[in-house]
Amino acid sequence: MTATVTTPAESTSALGGPLRILASRRAAITGAGAVLLVLGAVLLGGGAWPDRFAVDLSGPLGGASDWIIDNRDSHPVFLYFFGHISNAVVLSVRAVYLVLLAAGWAGVTVAAGLIAWRAAGIRLALTAVAAFAACGLLGMWVPTMQTLALMVVAVAASVLLGALLGLAAGLSDRTHRALRPVLDTMQVLPAFAYLLPVVLVFGIGVPAAVLATVVYAAPPMARLTALGLRGADAGVMEAAASLGATGRQRLLTARLPLARKELLLGLNQSIMMALSMAVIASVIGAGGLGDRVYQALASVDVGAALAAGIPIVLLAVVLDRVTAAAGERIGTAPRSGPSARLGWAIAAAVAVAAAVAGRLTGRLAWPDAWTVGIAEPVNRAVDWMTAHLYSGVPVIGGTADWAARFTTWVLDPVRDGLQWLPWWAVLLLVGVLALLIGTWRTALTAVLAMAAIGVLGVWDPALDTLSQVLAAVAVTLVTGFAVGTAAARSARLERLLRPVLDVFQTMPQFVYLIPVVALFGVGRAPAVAAAVVYALPAVVRITTQGMRAVDPVAMESSRSLGATARQQLLQVQLPLARPALLLAVNQGVVLVLAVVIIGGLVGGGALGYDVVFGLAQGDLATGLVAGAAIVCLGLMLDRVTQPTRRSTGKGA
Repeated sequence: MTATVTTPAESTSALGGPLRILASRRAAITGAGAVLLVLGAVLLGGGAWPDRFAVDLSGPLGGASDWIIDNRDSHPVFLYFFGHISNAVVLSVRAVYLVLLAAGWAGVTVAAGLIAWRAAGIRLALTAVAAFAACGLLGMWVPTMQTLALMVVAVAASVLLGALLGLAAGLSDRTHRALRPVLDTMQVLPAFAYLLPVVLVFGIGVPAAVLATVVYAAPPMARLTALGLRGADAGVMEAAASLGATGRQRLLTARLPLARKELLLGLNQSIMMALSMAVIASVIGAGGLGDRVYQALASVDVGAALAAGIPIVLLAVVLDRVTAAAGERIGTAPRSGPSARLGWAIAAAVAVAAAVAGRLTGRLAWPDAWTVGIAEPVNRAVDWMTAHLYSGVPVIGGTADWAARFTTWVLDPVRDGLQWLPWWAVLLLVGVLALLIGTWRTALTAVLAMAAIGVLGVWDPALDTLSQVLAAVAVTLVTGFAVGTAAARSARLERLLRPVLDVFQTMPQFVYLIPVVALFGVGRAPAVAAAVVYALPAVVRITTQGMRAVDPVAMESSRSLGATARQQLLQVQLPLARPALLLAVNQGVVLVLAVVIIGGLVGGGALGYDVVFGLAQGDLATGLVAGAAIVCLGLMLDRVTQPTRRSTGKGA
């Protein structure tokens, strides 16, 4: 048999047909869009969204809100359904919290270290012990236990709900198709938008916080459970069926064991999202560390916010590392058997002994003498920064000057430009962009989502939010692509960046507001800065992975033809890494939107402010309409930046 060798020139020629088809399709779409733009200018004129096309929902939503508030203590639905759920949540959180207090700081710290040791190894065990000890040293032991108690209940409920939904979707194509749009919508829905509906039903307090966290954290478990079950090895499943196994036996002995890694990854993602939401839910009375951060931000006490923010980051890092390492060890070490059970029994005995020793010595609470106050030194440093770095820095200017210039030169022009465009032109641009990257169905979904914002009557605030998202995404992509490309071409730089990206990627959204308030004060620019820092790690990671995954044969062929490093980057790596780069754009947009909305707490305004105002005042009309508009905006941005299978197939 004679092997056929395809030269780079022949490969380019073979791709020429599909690429020309794609280019002609884009040219046709762009030309049609230009024609429609001219016709619209002649026939429809300009202006913002017409009032006659808007629907005022303040009356119906206000009436619904009043009815719920009036009947919350008397209607059977609230008394015998929601009331029982609320009581169960309160009792569960209280029981876990009392167990943690009864174990004392020594028992909890030792138990955390032993669990990490058994699940992930000695290094992470030491990390877990150090993290819990740091929470005590910072004087945040009791708030940490409150957050941990809420987390335990919320994660347990999220994993149970997500696993059941994922099980149904993994075993039924019809259920999978029905759940997919629901999970897509929940993925682009910012965390803040979950708060108002549960507050309206359950009021301010722990039940609303836990249930909002469950709804937010369940989708990743559902998605990954379905993915693992549907991706089970067909050969193994056929072998199990040929041996006469029933459907239940095949599920328990084949599908679920084969999906263990996906299930543990789902647990990891649910834990991280639950922690993020538990912190945000402090706005509605969750208590714990998030409440300390929220109160400190409200009074612009950066030192107190940082003292509560550090334990949140430490908890996130420990939980992420332990669950991720446990997932990696699946299949590489024995996880059952007498020796494993003996190890867990010894760990449990040691933890109980530590708790009993703490109780006998009367040292259940973290000793006050062992705390270190960092709020005052941090606030002094912030005051120094305010006096020396906010303004008056020679040549480059201060951080306040940067924020003001970014607002004046970038945010204001983008917002004014979007609001100046006629409403139909915005819809047309959205449709053209979605059609260029996807299909007619994608374009229709994006246009309808944008039109729904106008119908809800929040056109201008939504465009203000969109301007912040676009500015933050532009900065994120430029920085992320540059750093990701450099990391892909330098193994040393990637190793240096890895721990930094790990920490930034595990930090809850709320925590990002602390440093930007310290550096830039309050306003739209700090909200954008927090969004950039939050989204940057994901963009850098995806870009690096995509660039490293480029076929080495293509790189070697271009090098043998005399291509320079710059030519290789621009003409080989970037085109071949296009799917990964598009995914980075999509994830950057979704993550930026999530934090831009939270930026309403630090002066971001627009839809984020409406959601915060609705929560603070219990105004369902304002908060729920803004939340619905955020969903539509997120859905539109997701469709405009997410290539469909057809557009990334032969024509890509």
